[in-house]
Amino acid sequence: MQLDSLNRAEAFRYMGHKGGEIPENINALADECEGKLLAAIRPNYVWRVFDIEKTGGGISVSGTSLALTGNDITEHLRGCERCALMCATLSIGADSVIRAYESAEMEKAVIADCLASAAIEQVCDIAEREIQAAVGDYHYTWRFSPGYGDLPLGLQRQFIEVLQAQKRIGVTVTDSLILIPRKSVTAVIGISTREISKGRQGCSSCNMRETCQFRKNGKHCGG
Repeated sequence: MQLDSLNRAEAFRYMGHKGGEIPENINALADECEGKLLAAIRPNYVWRVFDIEKTGGGISVSGTSLALTGNDITEHLRGCERCALMCATLSIGADSVIRAYESAEMEKAVIADCLASAAIEQVCDIAEREIQAAVGDYHYTWRFSPGYGDLPLGLQRQFIEVLQAQKRIGVTVTDSLILIPRKSVTAVIGISTREISKGRQGCSSCNMRETCQFRKNGKHCGG
């Protein structure tokens, strides 16, 4: 797959822009950074759907050894019979562009980083639409990633193994639980035959909800 353009509005939000006209010089820098990223990235994703079952400590993912532990993910998947596990990445090309700018042009590095963050969300949105089209007419939660709420970040390695993401799209996990390439995301989406409350389609379970600058401005990050 490829992206023809990057979501500038989201990228500028990540930079703290609160609306109004973007200065011409910043737009010019963003043009350059966007062009470099689009030439370098190779977006990709992988996903699988599993039956799930509530257990004493969280949610068991059928057919795997993966257990989604914690109160937040249990609440997030309440009433869901299945879940989709997904992993998306921009490829190592995004990391290379950002690192090159960091060595000499920090302003461009910040802009490129924010554009890449917006880009990986675009890839996740595409993956999510594909999941919903393939699974069909059900109700879906928003994406919930390891590290949100009390869902342990330590589950990243099992996520990658279950999805065979290293083999299929080149995503690995470091000993410090950082995804490589850095602009990569893992997430769970709940699937239910019953309507899902709005609270599980937004910010209520995010561990950044109390300090999030988007929420302070009456907005959200997109989940």
